[in-house]
Parts: sequence; structure tokens; C-alpha cells
Amino acid sequence: AGPIGRQPLEEFPMRPLFPFLTFALLVLGSVTPPAVAKPNVLMICVDDLKPLLGCYGDKTIKSPNIDRLAARGVVFDRAYCNQAVCAPSRNTLMTGVRPSTLGIYDLGTNFRKAAPDAITLTQHFKQQGWKTEGMGKILHVGHGNREDAASWSVPHWPAKSIHYALPESRAASGLTREEALFDNKSAQGLPRGAAFESAEVPDTAYGDGQLAEEAIRRLQATRNTPEVPFFLAVGFVRPHLPFNAPKKYWDLYDRAAFPLPERRTPPDGAPSYAPQFGGELRQYAGIPEQGDLPEDLQRTLIHGYYAAASYVDAQIGKVLDELDRTGLAENTIIVLWGDHGWHLGDHDLWEKHTNLEEATRAPLIIAAPGLKAGKSASLSEHVDIFPTICDLAGVPVPSQLMGKSLKPVMQNNKALVKDFSVSQYPRKLSKEDMKKFGTESNKIMGYSMRTDKYRYTIWVNDFTTADAFNDKKIYAQEMYDY
Repeated sequence: AGPIGRQPLEEFPMRPLFPFLTFALLVLGSVTPPAVAKPNVLMICVDDLKPLLGCYGDKTIKSPNIDRLAARGVVFDRAYCNQAVCAPSRNTLMTGVRPSTLGIYDLGTNFRKAAPDAITLTQHFKQQGWKTEGMGKILHVGHGNREDAASWSVPHWPAKSIHYALPESRAASGLTREEALFDNKSAQGLPRGAAFESAEVPDTAYGDGQLAEEAIRRLQATRNTPEVPFFLAVGFVRPHLPFNAPKKYWDLYDRAAFPLPERRTPPDGAPSYAPQFGGELRQYAGIPEQGDLPEDLQRTLIHGYYAAASYVDAQIGKVLDELDRTGLAENTIIVLWGDHGWHLGDHDLWEKHTNLEEATRAPLIIAAPGLKAGKSASLSEHVDIFPTICDLAGVPVPSQLMGKSLKPVMQNNKALVKDFSVSQYPRKLSKEDMKKFGTESNKIMGYSMRTDKYRYTIWVNDFTTADAFNDKKIYAQEMYDY
């Protein structure tokens, strides 16, 4: 442009430029490159959600919001819990160690009784500069258990696990037996609440709808402190019993179209203590305390589970929408985690509480900035989630963790990080079995190993893993070929 632009190259006076270039290089060299912003973390925990989702291949369920999260993240097709019950599974998520290491297998014992100095996942991020906020069911609260204040930057926001909208579902005024147990109150003499509820009410009539609104408020509030990364843990309680959801979610399905499981007897040759027969479900009103469930009731329960799953899917969608609307999704690691699987009448089993496939396999979806979506067939365990989130966020991985980071799988969906996953579940022998085996202890533990093709379970006479297979009596073994 202009006359100088038409001059031959050799006519440019080059020497006067050297001092300017030297000065520019010195200035540029003294400027520190801008620090990469620490990623936020949104961890969504869902109670009792099995991989009954469109992204896992189910053709009946209506789960559009979780499915769209799956479309932008990695779906772990073979993720397994370390014990198929709420508290131990959540302890594994938050501490990164197995139930056998903590020695806690029940609902009521707080993990700090066994490990008072444990550093939880969110506590670790808090120490690294993240603002950690927990709401809803993250750790198990109830049955005598409590929240963990050290894990959160601000007080935990509670949500009711048991919540009825209709008076007739309670069968009496005041608390039901289930509500009392979750509120750490005496349940003696209280009525049993209904196992399901379909009510013409808005989403916010139940706890998960209220939880979604609170999560949205928390996401909006992060705009006031954009320099502080957040770790937001949101714990939804449906589809946990009771299957309570607004009627519009029940209306998504035709109850008569639900097939009952083909196999409704325990596995051939399995020891009597391997299955369970619905003890949790049978605590609810209208459910026979023993014996077979009528087929119509079974279909209603299956219908209720689907309705509750679709209800929680809608609440998750609201939170994801807000994450996108605020622009936070671009720098946020999103984890969707189910604490374990669920039996829906298969083998005449209901709920979780076994070492079998339907109870131990759970959904796990992780989306992270810069990583492509996909699906992985790599075996993984809940104990792997703590180190994975650390690895994705660039946070040091504590040495006491027992899992492996799944980041290599997210970078290459064909990669494998382990050859097996391990679950466990304790049982108590009957007096007849104690006499049969010649033992004075009724404690027995089943350790279950899932490989690419097999599930192998061994039952031994101790609740601990210390020398479990040295001088320990083996009561039974199970092998299933998949």
C-alpha cells in the first residue's frame, strides 16, 4: 500500500529495524503466558439408577437428557459398583477405597468411624482451590448416618429421600416408617408408606424437582466469582423407592406393554444366601411381606421405576440446560454416576443387595473439555472415579486411592485400563447353615470378580479381606459365563 510497498526488497533500510526487534523480543519474553483456567466439575449422582437408558440400548425408557449428555461424553458400558448398596458404594466414590478397606458394609456406620483422617474427593478439591458444594444425596444420610462437613466449602443442602405428595400414600398422618429411618428418628409403630405414587403435581412437589432448582441457582451464583472453579455435587434420589413421580411421567408408558422377566427363579445351583428376596421393598404398604408378588403388582413396580427414571432425567436436563445457558459447559467436567444397579424382578429379585450383574452394573458417563464423545467397553469400577476426576482436572492424585484413572479410555475408547472389577456383599448364615458348616460365626462375605467373559463369586467365612483366602473356609463358589 502506497509507494513504499512497491519498492524492491533490497531497497528497504533493514538496519534500523534491529533495535526495535530486539526490544520487542525482550518485552514478549518477559510476559508470562496466561494461566489455563482450572476446569469446573459437575458431578451428578443418581440413586438406584441402573443402565436402563437409551444411551445404553434400552428401547422403552424415555431418557432424552441423559442421552444427550452421553452424546457429548464417554459412556462406560461396563462400569461396576464395589458394593450394591447406598452407603458403601458412596463411600467408595468419595474416599477412593474399597468397602473391604473401610470395613463398612451397612447403611448406618459413618465412614469416618473407620477412617477419621480420610480425605474425600470434594475435600481434596477444596484443598486445591475449588469451591465445593454438595446438595441432595451424595453420601448416605439416614439410618443413623450423617453428612460430612469437611467435604464442603459451604453447608450441605439436604433433600428428602422419601417424599409423598398425596395424604393417602401415607395411610396416616405424620411420618411414615421410611421417612423416619431416613430422618434418623424412631420408626417404631409408624405406618408403612406406599411403594409408588402417581400424582397430578408439578416437578417441584418432590425433592428432586426442588434440588434441580437449587442446583440452577448455584450455577447462576458462580458468575459472581468466575475466578474460583467450582465442584458442584448434585445428588438426585429417584428412582429409589418409593417410585413417586408426577403423573405426566407415568403417562409416558403403557403399563400393559411391560413384559415380566423371563426368568423368575434364582440362578441354578447358587447358594441360598446369594440372592435376596426384596426385604427393602417389602417394608412398603401394599407389598406382601413374603412370597411371590402378583403379576399386576410387578408390572406396576416396573412402570413406577421407568416413570421415576424419566422424572429424574427431566430434572437432570434442567441442570444441564443451565450449564449450557451460562456458558459454563465449555470448561466443566461433567460426571453422571449411578451408585449401583437394580433388580426389576429378574430371578425373582428386587432392589440391589447382591453380587449379580443386574445389581452391580451401573451407569457412568463422563464428559470433559477437549475429549471426544464415545463408548468404552473397558471394565471399570466406582473406585476409579476419584482418580479419574483428579486426572482430568490436573489435580494431584492421592497415593491412598485404590482405583485407576479412566482418562486413557476417554482419550482412546478402545483402550483398556484393567482386566477385572471387584464387588462384594456380606451375608449372615442361617442357623441351619451354621450347623451344616460347623461354624460358630454367622458372618460370611461374597467377593465377586467380573472379567470380560465371566463373573466369579467366592463365599468365605469372614467380613474382611485380610488373608481371606489363607486358612479361610470357602462355603461356595459361583461362575457365570457371559
